[in-house]
Amino acid sequence: TLFRSSGGAKAVDHRSAKPSGSHDNNLANRDQSSSNPGACRINLLGEYESGLPPLVGVEKPYKFVAIDCEMVGTGPGGRRSDLARCSVVGYYGDVVYDKYIRPPNQITDYRTRWSGIRKYHMKNATPFKSAQKEILKILAGKIVVGHAINNDFKALNYFHPKSLTRDTSHIPLLNRKAGFNEREAISLKRLTKQLLNRDIQVGRDGHSSIEDAKATMELYRIVEDEWEIELARNPVQE
Repeated sequence: TLFRSSGGAKAVDHRSAKPSGSHDNNLANRDQSSSNPGACRINLLGEYESGLPPLVGVEKPYKFVAIDCEMVGTGPGGRRSDLARCSVVGYYGDVVYDKYIRPPNQITDYRTRWSGIRKYHMKNATPFKSAQKEILKILAGKIVVGHAINNDFKALNYFHPKSLTRDTSHIPLLNRKAGFNEREAISLKRLTKQLLNRDIQVGRDGHSSIEDAKATMELYRIVEDEWEIELARNPVQE
């Protein structure tokens, strides 16, 4: 089932604490769950509304999160990509969510070289359906930043409103500042090296979804003011 959110729903304030340095298999904020768990499903965001009045005066940074997902291969030959880890960080890079996730299908290729996922990570992993609900609660009503973010949404079986989506793989401003062709899709690794002077996705342990999400948010912040002005002038069509 593909979930689709509507941008007009009320958002729950997912303010997160500063990073504690521990990125274990737990939610950063367990009090983010809905205060109305018995609400009937109307649409994606309707299921997660708290029933509280709309937030007033929420600071701008708390409207933004960045997401990165790691996938493993399932099915014959491991050709199907299923979610195995998801990390969400806040505007300042604080970790809002980080969990290993057990796919509904049998894993046939851990893709460890890229995903960083190993068999032992699945021992206490959260089932996909449970993780999906937790993650979508966080994304509801937020501006979500990601790199090639449609791959992350696809892994979650989810559609986020285009007007609330910022894909750093398709920002001409970023490419221009990095000295790349504006129409070329540049990898997160290359953009991070060029603009943040930092190496990511190195070594034999695979990618870190926390590291990638943090880099993505930092890249977004470089062009945030200019890009948001451009989007205001030319709104995205849903």
